[in-house]
Amino acid sequence: MTTDDDDGEGESVSALPADACACTDTAQPSIYQPFWGDRRAEMSRRGYAGVLATVSGLAALASLTAPVLGLTRVFERSYTGPVYSDGVALVDSEGTRITESRLGEGEQLTVFPEPRPGIDRAPTLLVRFAEDQYGDGTRMEFTVSGYAAYSKVCTHAGCMVADRDDTTLVCPCHSGRFDPLSGASVTGGPPPRALPQLPITLSSDGELIATGDFEGHVGPGGE
Repeated sequence: MTTDDDDGEGESVSALPADACACTDTAQPSIYQPFWGDRRAEMSRRGYAGVLATVSGLAALASLTAPVLGLTRVFERSYTGPVYSDGVALVDSEGTRITESRLGEGEQLTVFPEPRPGIDRAPTLLVRFAEDQYGDGTRMEFTVSGYAAYSKVCTHAGCMVADRDDTTLVCPCHSGRFDPLSGASVTGGPPPRALPQLPITLSSDGELIATGDFEGHVGPGGE
């Protein structure tokens, strides 16, 4: 019976001299060599470590990009107005119309136009402050009973302006900051222009309604 050694040459085990050490790498058939001492095993271990490193890196990357991917979904939203028009009621996420008493001073709410088909194209921030708190930049003819309404779509990258710092509206994507008391003008971050304001009034039933569409381009782009 014959087998191959590490050099690949055939040699009979029984033909080895009596004083030959059968435990050396040169004499012992490779089939009996400890696997972890084999060069091929060393290469396998390196390859395995490389795979682990790659998997770990991909997992870390995924953990970092997951929140970003969650935010980029809003980039796909587009506003193909007009969605609001004269007499269109403002409703909350449940479709309930907004009455004059809905918010107190200093409060805010995300609202949409009614009827509801396509409301994801026109999310709107409704805020309420004392009328004497509003300053330059706010279209006071667009406000009613201390209410002002602005597009919720950031003018920088299209994210939703969902955070707030005191009275300042803040976009979570790139920290764009807008002042709702001065027409949602930019007070910090990369947005190039203010959030467009929506003209609103009260209906005879005491519900907030639009009197037209946003007074400027919604989302990124525009002038």
